Amino acid sequence: MKKTRTINLGLSALAVLTASAAPLMAEPKTNMMHQWAQGSEAAAIAKLGEMYEAAGGIWEQTAISGHTSNTLAKLRSDVVAGNAPAAVQLKGPEIIEWNSTGQTANLDELATAEGWDDVVAPELISVMKPTGHWVAVPMNIHRVNWLYSSKELLDELEIEVPRTWEEFNAACDKIVAAGKTCIAHGAADWSDTTTFDSVVYGMDIDLYRKAFQEADVEAMRSQGMIDAFAQLRKMVGYMDDGINGRSWEQSMTMTMTGEAAFFLMGDWTVASANLAGFKEGVDYLCDQTPVDWGGTGYILNADSVVMFKQSDPDYVEGQKLLAKTIMSPEFQVTFNVAKGSIPSRTDVDLSKGGFTQCQQKSLKDLQASVEEGTLVRSMAHNMTVLQKFRGAMMEVITEFVADDSITPEEAANQLADAVELQM
Repeated sequence: MKKTRTINLGLSALAVLTASAAPLMAEPKTNMMHQWAQGSEAAAIAKLGEMYEAAGGIWEQTAISGHTSNTLAKLRSDVVAGNAPAAVQLKGPEIIEWNSTGQTANLDELATAEGWDDVVAPELISVMKPTGHWVAVPMNIHRVNWLYSSKELLDELEIEVPRTWEEFNAACDKIVAAGKTCIAHGAADWSDTTTFDSVVYGMDIDLYRKAFQEADVEAMRSQGMIDAFAQLRKMVGYMDDGINGRSWEQSMTMTMTGEAAFFLMGDWTVASANLAGFKEGVDYLCDQTPVDWGGTGYILNADSVVMFKQSDPDYVEGQKLLAKTIMSPEFQVTFNVAKGSIPSRTDVDLSKGGFTQCQQKSLKDLQASVEEGTLVRSMAHNMTVLQKFRGAMMEVITEFVADDSITPEEAANQLADAVELQM
């Protein structure tokens, strides 16, 4: 009896020791740093949090509102302090820059298991794999060069959607003569630069590539850039006097309600317009911004999440769960329907799930642009040159919009000078 009891006590002790020695399972969690602090963008990122929690993760987020530089400053501060965030929303050149520091996590094992190379749009793979290894996951593809038109106003004035910049100017002259505002616009450097993105691209695609993708300062001083600034000056003249302090959402509403004829902005407008109750094909039309060279144009922007190395097993597992959630077809549908963009996966059927006609047209035009060799990434939305070059160019562009005493020739030289100072 005594012997049996001793044996039982020994087994119990062994069980306790075994249990205490066994590693605890990691509990996946994340804290994602991003810029989506309001409107349809905040609603879209909230859906990611909901799906992450539904998959068993603990979701936390840090929303940094305002300019991209604010997010980058916070990220640098955290990394220097030895507290790199688990996941951060970053764009093309910033992914490359941070990857070069050795701080990014390697997602190759998960990417292979999930087959990402077979389903992610080819235009994004090199961005997510800057040195051949997956360090980021793409959430979507945005089209920047959309021209939104007031159907009511164009019908009233019997104006066709302009296809070239000459047609655009002629339409604006007719609209202004009728006592209406031609271009709805808000005062923000990124908004000014979004417009100029489409102007330079639509007038001279080769100039766009040299100046805005390669930061070629001689291209910035060229006659082509002077001509682009001259077109932008005309467009400022087609805007009303109330742009200062106006948000892009307010500008959007001006077009949707027929107060203004045109609005140049990316496809996040589609989500915001639909959320506000405006109807595509009834209140507004969506077409590509004018191009003088014919064919299909597509200026690409993409949101992506970069993973940074972590020592806490919970955050390591959380990164895997976050990446799997983002890359799931379910999330790609839910997120992009809410955000107005299109999925980064090529195997998602946009005829289902609530995608709008504008979004379906975006995919069709993306495919055509790839075939025609006209696809470019957006300088305005931080997909080409480093932020220091982009920031310098944005300052020049927005000052030109605000100050009509600056000539196009002066602006072109100022653009080149500003970039040279950052080299």
